[in-house]
Amino acid sequence: RTYSGTETEGQLLNSFVQYFGDSLGRKIKRMPLIEETVLPGDSLLTLPVVIIGNGPSGICLSYLLSGYRPYLSPEAIHPNPILHTKLEEARHLSIVDQDLEYLSEGLEGRSSNPVAVLFDTLLHPDADFGYDYPPVLHWKLEQHNYIPHIVLGKGPPGGAWHSMEGSMLTISFGDWMELPGLSFKEWAASKRRNIKSDRVMPEEIACYYKHYVKVMGLQKNFRDNVYITSVSRLYREKDDEDRSQRNEDISTQHLEMEDGQKSLIKRNWEVRGYQRATDGSHVPFCLFAENVALATGTFDSPGRLQVEGEDFPFVLHSMSDFGAAISKGKLRGKADPVLIVGAGLTAADAVLCAYNNNIPVIHVFRRRVTDTSLIFKQLPKKLYPEYHKVYHMMCTQSHTVDSNQHSAYTSFPEHNVLSFKPEMKCVLQSASGLKKILKFSVALVLIGSHPNLFFLKDQGHSIGHHSNQPITCKGNPIEIDPYTYECTKEANLFALGPLVGDNFVRFLKGGALGIARCLAIRQKKKHELIESGDGGGDGVP
Repeated sequence: RTYSGTETEGQLLNSFVQYFGDSLGRKIKRMPLIEETVLPGDSLLTLPVVIIGNGPSGICLSYLLSGYRPYLSPEAIHPNPILHTKLEEARHLSIVDQDLEYLSEGLEGRSSNPVAVLFDTLLHPDADFGYDYPPVLHWKLEQHNYIPHIVLGKGPPGGAWHSMEGSMLTISFGDWMELPGLSFKEWAASKRRNIKSDRVMPEEIACYYKHYVKVMGLQKNFRDNVYITSVSRLYREKDDEDRSQRNEDISTQHLEMEDGQKSLIKRNWEVRGYQRATDGSHVPFCLFAENVALATGTFDSPGRLQVEGEDFPFVLHSMSDFGAAISKGKLRGKADPVLIVGAGLTAADAVLCAYNNNIPVIHVFRRRVTDTSLIFKQLPKKLYPEYHKVYHMMCTQSHTVDSNQHSAYTSFPEHNVLSFKPEMKCVLQSASGLKKILKFSVALVLIGSHPNLFFLKDQGHSIGHHSNQPITCKGNPIEIDPYTYECTKEANLFALGPLVGDNFVRFLKGGALGIARCLAIRQKKKHELIESGDGGGDGVP
């Protein structure tokens, strides 16, 4: 059978389970764990797109795949005259239907992905220059552009924003956190929420994203409490294909196997996992998809020092654990300071949290305080006074100064942690090789986080810029085509957001635009093939 956009929310997941549940084990011959499978000749239900991750990346992509299209507003004049001239040339077309490479040519911004810079300047013209210009786009819902898809997430729509520390302000302005078609300020006003500054708390953003899915009518595409266990390629033996070669999908790839084995044809994706029911039980499912979009973000696995003693229970790796320890009074009355490792904004949040709760801090980080790559150097003092307060302490309250003057906070620049000891002691080493042993009450390691792509073959190591290395946001993002966001090393697999280096919500929306345009073009070609009688096999709409 084929997927119908009119199926109800409950029927969709049930139909997958019922259709595949009994016969899947009998029909499919599985190769080694989370690798390829051989797909039989039976026609199977296939969904055009499965999106893994329901944070802002997944939400924005669902918005565009649902048929929402951006057009140049009639009264709009973009401050970039060259870009405006290009936009005027095709005013009658939506941005999704235009040449993104042509539009983004020559634009500069704080993302290395050109489409991200393009979409950001259309939604927030000249934002980096301090201007608050309105978007030059208006949105239309065009039902005929709907591409069937499903968005799978562990929690409610909004992803990791629901689990972030609620007492801290976001780095980006509230307006920069908003998604297309719904002003954050207008939403906040309608909810009578008192937004005191341009920066807001994560819980406000989480509520906004959850509401966005509802008000935009995207709920039917979303499934909560879903955990992915494997995403694998399906292969079909070439002999089974010879009878229907004329119906072969335009993106099919033929693979010649070694040792005289049959030739296999790369087919669709198999997505396996389970949905956690209200009673805590796990309901397994299996989906088949032509395309998979990875929108998982990078908050799954906290960065680790990989040193001796890091697994002791008094060594924490998240702000939420630290906040819980404070709220439960575990650090009240402790004579020894908290040891905080890291020089990013999350580490700075931890310093502020401890400082505000009258907990003394030892702050350890590898870089020099004059390092130009420190994030504090990129934040204006007037907009981020609390972070500059931390940076000032990092510079002026070093261990090299009389420690008695700064008992509430002491920094250890250019130091590495060598090990943690069971008696709650830490061994540090300076850049010169000098070792120190410090006593602490609890240690908090905040050195970034990494995506957990365990459900992909080889944990996704093969799809990064540097093969056979873990995917990281900065050092080794997933390698993509800059205009379609399709993985260069794996066809029909897309990635957006932090996985491709776009950490800010401002820029991840460009990934949704690039993917939506790519899939819209392919769907159009497929429909043309079907209408001409040359396509439509394999049960794919």
